[in-house]
Amino acid sequence: MSVVDGGSSSGLVQRVQDILLRPTPTWDAIAVEPATVKGLYTGYIMILAAIGPVCQFLGATLFGGFLFAPFTLVGAVVGYALSLAGIYVMALVIDALAPSFGGEKNQIQALKVAAYGSTAMWLAGVFSLVPMLGFLGILGLYSLYLLYLGLPRLMKAPADKAIGYTVVVVIAMLVVYALIGMIVGSIIAMGALGAVGAAALAGGLN
Repeated sequence: MSVVDGGSSSGLVQRVQDILLRPTPTWDAIAVEPATVKGLYTGYIMILAAIGPVCQFLGATLFGGFLFAPFTLVGAVVGYALSLAGIYVMALVIDALAPSFGGEKNQIQALKVAAYGSTAMWLAGVFSLVPMLGFLGILGLYSLYLLYLGLPRLMKAPADKAIGYTVVVVIAMLVVYALIGMIVGSIIAMGALGAVGAAALAGGLN
């Protein structure tokens, strides 16, 4: 069982600190520890993936007004669900590409890379709590470095192919998250337009 499989908050915090501050030895430890899809999701992915949507909802509600809160909430919930699915899709891509870069297919190892490699990106979602600090979300790009270190170690790809492997995975990841962003943005926009229309109609009737 991994340090996060049991849902221990101390294990979760320690793993987050380790993967960010000591990525190389932490990836080596992750590579050999047993894990399950359920354990990775309930002990790590579902918790950290919620940071961005929750902060976006709170930030939009506090700074954008409560009128749009219901639509922002729907967008956050949908975005959260899609991000959970997106991590699994990312793991499938990592696993499928492994042989092309001299690595070995292993779905659990691929999910580990997708999950732990996304840590910085998820944590950067906290900046959406204050819209003016949204630009600090760029710190999430540290996840690219985490992926670069994790892919060769967990998927057993040669070190000289790590850059190419990382680039292809990142491109696939950008496509997935761009689609998620478009879907969530459309939901919020349609809700906002509906709210504005309803408010205008109510004002006209008054």
